[in-house]
Amino acid sequence: MNPLEIIKQGAIELIPEVELITKLQRGKPLRIKWGADPSAPDIHLGHTIVLNKLRQFQDLGHEVVFIVGDFTARIGDPTGKSETRKPLTKAEVEKNSKTYQEQVFKILDKKKTKVVYNSDWLSKMKIEDVINLAAKYTVARMLERDDFMNRFEKERPISIHEFLYPLLQGYDSVVVKADVEVGGTDQKFNMLVGRELQREYKEEPQVILTLPLLEGTDGVQKMSKSLDNYIGITEPPSEIFGKTMSISDDLMLRYFELLSDFPLDEIKTMHPKDAKKKLAYTLVSRFYGKDEAYRAEEEFESIFKEGKRPQEIPLKVVNWKASDILNVLVSTGMSESKSEARRLIQQGGVRVGDETISSEKYIVNLDTEKVINVGKRKFVRVVGKK
Repeated sequence: MNPLEIIKQGAIELIPEVELITKLQRGKPLRIKWGADPSAPDIHLGHTIVLNKLRQFQDLGHEVVFIVGDFTARIGDPTGKSETRKPLTKAEVEKNSKTYQEQVFKILDKKKTKVVYNSDWLSKMKIEDVINLAAKYTVARMLERDDFMNRFEKERPISIHEFLYPLLQGYDSVVVKADVEVGGTDQKFNMLVGRELQREYKEEPQVILTLPLLEGTDGVQKMSKSLDNYIGITEPPSEIFGKTMSISDDLMLRYFELLSDFPLDEIKTMHPKDAKKKLAYTLVSRFYGKDEAYRAEEEFESIFKEGKRPQEIPLKVVNWKASDILNVLVSTGMSESKSEARRLIQQGGVRVGDETISSEKYIVNLDTEKVINVGKRKFVRVVGKK
């Protein structure tokens, strides 16, 4: 395939294609912008769709400008939100920023990536700079965004600072002089604002490349940590393998389409379970290597077919010698809340050793180490501190 075909492969929109052709014909490396607000510490498979496309640009000789949105994260992107998003603290953003950089270079070429922080320029803006920026866009144009319009029509509050978010993200494009910006379809409006602002600042406007959003493991909503329907790229290999095996057959095809280069016609001829194994093995190999993928597959088979425990189970040392099962599940991270823990117990999904727990009042004696598992994939060893 020629470079343009490679760039377009898997994309939803290229706005406008003729301008990208002109940029490519100049024969100079392009500056490809990708901005990510470190609003959560983990990067999941949904992010990798964009990261894989950025890697393609790098392999074609272009430079990726990775903008860590450490300033904009403290505002909160209102995209797709039905209510004002709670901003993060500076400490939360700094912590998440570090893990983001560790994770993106599992895919991106570090030598062809320039990492910048938008706080370097946004935090230095004076009030007159902000007013001047705001004057370059109208409220009417801002309300063209679906999420803003929906909230306006339903008389739900829209804070003024939320209007500033697309402007600040767009101004990032002005500062880094982006030739192309890549993002999910949910970021189209914000990216187009960047294109317009570049014109306002007498720069050549960036081309917009949008990519599909990946559904989470529930097969309904966009993959998101907050919805607990994600597969994180730094999760243990066994967890990635197990979560992949748990998805529906239809979603498995969608994942193959967006996350791999395998021909779908070939995948459709396979038994769904074999196809999921292939997908799970591929994903683990990508982030951990083939040896870990092989071990994750073996462990999956031993747990699900033979009812065995994983070879390596994390150990949690607690400060008490005995406690009720609800507290144990929440304290060890096996459950997000006591209400979820009750539901798991009612469904018969909680075991201590070989015993299935049926009562939320069950007391776990931790004088000696106990193995607790939830469902078929989650195991933990717990013991009281001596």
